[in-house]
Amino acid sequence: MKLLGVTGCPTGIAHTFMAEKALKEAAGKLGCQIKVETNGAIGVENALTEADIKAADAIIVASDKSVDLERFNGKPVLEVSVGDGVSKAEELVKACLEGNVPVRRGTAIHNLNPGQNQNTARQIYKHLMNGVSHMLPLVVAGGVLTAISFLWGIYSFDPTSDQYNAVAAMIKSVGGYSMGLMVTVLSGFIAQSIGGRPGLLAGLVGGAIAAGTDAGFLGGIVAGFLSGYLSQGVVSSLRRLPRQLEGLKSIFIVPIVTIGGVGILMMLFAQPCAALNQWMMAALSKIQNTSPVLLGIVIGCMCGFDMGGPVNKAAYVTGTVLLGQGNYYFMAGVSAACITPPLVLAIAATLKKNRFSQDDRTAALVNYVLGFTHITEGAIPFAAKNPLKVIPILMLSSSISAVSTYLMKIEVPAPHGGFLILGLVNKPAAWVLCILLGSFIGAVLYIFVTPVAKKDTSGWKADDNILPDSLLKEETICLSLVNTGKEEAIDEMVAMLYADGVLQDAEVFKNEIMKREEISSTAFGSGIAIPHGKSQSVRVPRVAVGISKNGISFDSSDGEPVYAVFMIAVGEKEDDVHLKLLSALSKKLMEPGFLSRLKECTQKDQIIQLITEE
Repeated sequence: MKLLGVTGCPTGIAHTFMAEKALKEAAGKLGCQIKVETNGAIGVENALTEADIKAADAIIVASDKSVDLERFNGKPVLEVSVGDGVSKAEELVKACLEGNVPVRRGTAIHNLNPGQNQNTARQIYKHLMNGVSHMLPLVVAGGVLTAISFLWGIYSFDPTSDQYNAVAAMIKSVGGYSMGLMVTVLSGFIAQSIGGRPGLLAGLVGGAIAAGTDAGFLGGIVAGFLSGYLSQGVVSSLRRLPRQLEGLKSIFIVPIVTIGGVGILMMLFAQPCAALNQWMMAALSKIQNTSPVLLGIVIGCMCGFDMGGPVNKAAYVTGTVLLGQGNYYFMAGVSAACITPPLVLAIAATLKKNRFSQDDRTAALVNYVLGFTHITEGAIPFAAKNPLKVIPILMLSSSISAVSTYLMKIEVPAPHGGFLILGLVNKPAAWVLCILLGSFIGAVLYIFVTPVAKKDTSGWKADDNILPDSLLKEETICLSLVNTGKEEAIDEMVAMLYADGVLQDAEVFKNEIMKREEISSTAFGSGIAIPHGKSQSVRVPRVAVGISKNGISFDSSDGEPVYAVFMIAVGEKEDDVHLKLLSALSKKLMEPGFLSRLKECTQKDQIIQLITEE
């Protein structure tokens, strides 16, 4: 089965590529092909072609930003959040394999539950995040450039100051222009997500009015949604116009009505939005001055709750808005709270290796890099495995970091970059210590609530093509099977497994093997059969090997006798081990000349070496 995927998150940094990886791993595990288009911070990569879409059996769209869905009309499409793409990838792929995916018709949108449209709140969030995703690069670039100009002095841009430097003044001006576009771009791309190109044009004008009348960030949001829905309504009402008037409609009627309408409405709404904006800023300033502990707890809990999701973004966007108004104090706590969660996992993996599987520990240590560069999303996979225990720990540790930062009156003039912008922080050493304090406490708590990780009994990674020798033992290898009948040969193989203590009950396991054989023979030609079964009677995974000199009548598809039997035994709930064993063993057995080399083996250790060699 051929699947396609599309992933995208508001910042286009972490969730986008985590969802891509999760979908590819799930598809590989479930035996189907998938190509995933990513809508990241640098644009669309691995774009889906017309040929890809035509050949696809189903499409999974895991995105919190607007993507072109019209190209998928007539195809089975699942549209979910990027978070579901990360945490429910296997469920999504299974839905496609089982055919539980509605066909997309026109502008219809479907989620994981067939027949149930996405709720209004998710749609509003998606439109808002489309604006935020286009705004953030401007804010980050503008904020960092402005902060760099401060290296020459906090007043280096002022010609009347002794600190004045022409280069610093120029850099700050460029940063200021970039930051100045924040509200306009936010509004424009919220509107674009709702109303397409007509919405974008009206949204840019509405955003410019919001920015120019002190309506600020709130005014930009209002302008974006007004522009989007007004444009959508105007275009819809003009659909019955004759085709000959299409040019007049798109260049003259729609722009005048939408831009004029939004402009007039925003001029009326500007003052109430500005008053509300000023009230919010005053309230935040009051909390900063009177209760930094409360502020730190709120910010820490928001940032640690969903690690890059909507709640986290609300705190981050508020920080960037205040940053644009010269408030560097608020962003210091937000950045500290965002940096902490990945460091909690990295420090925990350093202190206690046995709390992590080998793969998880590798992923946890990568969080040093992610944390140091202000990418919170690296903590998500660990939180998803045990949310009731891990998320509260991350919220607490982020709160400790944020509270410490506010108590130390640290200022961070750039909205992103993590420890890469330490040179711009007023108290860099103190800021790092605040973050490490929260991270270390969180790591200790994580170790305390997390049990010792179970060892991977399979002994290999999902993408390996070889079997480890831990699954092959000389005690369960027979160089000359006696029986030539199918069931009798299976009895002989099961008896080997039981004699070596792999099975608690030989009869129970044999019944599972025979149930599988009743569906279809596990002999797949070339003289090889792979009978396999999952049973609660299996103590440890094992692959038993039996060689027949005379051949076994195994009901193979080509009618030829079987000369090599590989019997897989795994526990009842070890689906991953079962699938990986089948995949790895099948790939190995399909190698040209494998059976002839197997027949040449005269010792059991030679068979183990042949099967496990690269």
